[in-house]
Amino acid sequence: MSLSPSPVPNPQSPTSNPQLLGPLHGMRVIECGGMVSAPYAAKLMADLGAEVIKIEEPGGDEARRRGPYPGDNPHPEKSGTFLYLNTNKLGVTLNLRTAQGRDVLQRLVRDADALIHNYPPPQQADLGLHYDTLRQLNPRLVMTSISPFGQTGPNRDLHMHDLNMWAAGGIVYLSGASGRPDLPPLKAYGQQAGYQAGVNAAIGALGALFGRFTSGKGQHVDISAQECLVAIMENNYVSWPYQQSVASRLGFRLIPQDVLPCRDGYIYFLAIEDHQWKGALDLMGNPEWAEADIFQDFATRSGNWDALKPLLEDWMQDKSVQEVYHAAQARRVPFAPVSTMGELLHSEHLNARGFFAQIGHPEAGELQYPGAPYRFSASPWALRRPAPTLGQHNEEIYCGRLGLTPAELAEFRTAGVV
Repeated sequence: MSLSPSPVPNPQSPTSNPQLLGPLHGMRVIECGGMVSAPYAAKLMADLGAEVIKIEEPGGDEARRRGPYPGDNPHPEKSGTFLYLNTNKLGVTLNLRTAQGRDVLQRLVRDADALIHNYPPPQQADLGLHYDTLRQLNPRLVMTSISPFGQTGPNRDLHMHDLNMWAAGGIVYLSGASGRPDLPPLKAYGQQAGYQAGVNAAIGALGALFGRFTSGKGQHVDISAQECLVAIMENNYVSWPYQQSVASRLGFRLIPQDVLPCRDGYIYFLAIEDHQWKGALDLMGNPEWAEADIFQDFATRSGNWDALKPLLEDWMQDKSVQEVYHAAQARRVPFAPVSTMGELLHSEHLNARGFFAQIGHPEAGELQYPGAPYRFSASPWALRRPAPTLGQHNEEIYCGRLGLTPAELAEFRTAGVV
């Protein structure tokens, strides 16, 4: 997230154009939980036009206490994590640990198409998030439950953080210092397990909603974060039944490929095939050292990488990343810049496509957000509203929609229900 203005006019920025309502316009979604997985799943649906009512506990989503914050000033209404995950949503507070709170949830569910939550299985019944109960109120409801290990199995009740999930999904085993299996594995930065679970939860919910057109009934969608990670491990799992081989951090064993330094950053150097290697040599002016016997074919280049790498680094050190990248592209050599977040934010290509969107928030001010990685020809993606302030839409939803009086809402506040 950046406080800097968008460098080009952005078609994805907020709009009141009724033609930009989104393909899910008219669909109602209830979101319960916090941090990443359920909010991201619901955000994906809200971004497509669904009306999402985000239910926070009275103290607020935990994401409000996570940075980054503009100016490094912690504030529950200015968390970059929360603001990104909750654009396009309505927001209410509700204490599901009270009988009145669970009653309000049931009233909201009666008119909802979907409910998405990420409370762990041991808490669900006490919070009123029991599918068999809710479907009696609304047989068309699609309820999506996200948890570390799913709703069944011996690990169903275990509570996990992103670090644990990344390890349990097997991806940590493949991460870390490439080509150095002697060093410990590492996890990717941030809440990546939560985002993966959120993507799959949105897909699962949409699939169940689509199936409702023929069955007329909703269903319960069970999302295991562990299984979401296992599912994206490419062909690592079939390697065992096919070859009895265990995937490992092979890193840059297929050489020459590596991340090499230029004068202003890093570039991913890849020239495994002979025609790629010849193109790379042409890019470097066909240096004399390339004639050495130890660099004449794939096997010898791989076996003598310790001798080859310093020669490549020496040539790269005074070149710019973009200079090397474009010259390699012209020769069909698949080099790639190692982009920093700042470079991506100012990417000429991403900005030309209007990927980043800008929207104002009453507390955090004008901020820039990642947009959507897809395009619709008839109903373009758009940011229609910023993330809600805590309890911003309590009166609109509880009084305007459920029929509570202002006095009843005040009593709920006093009793800690909202």
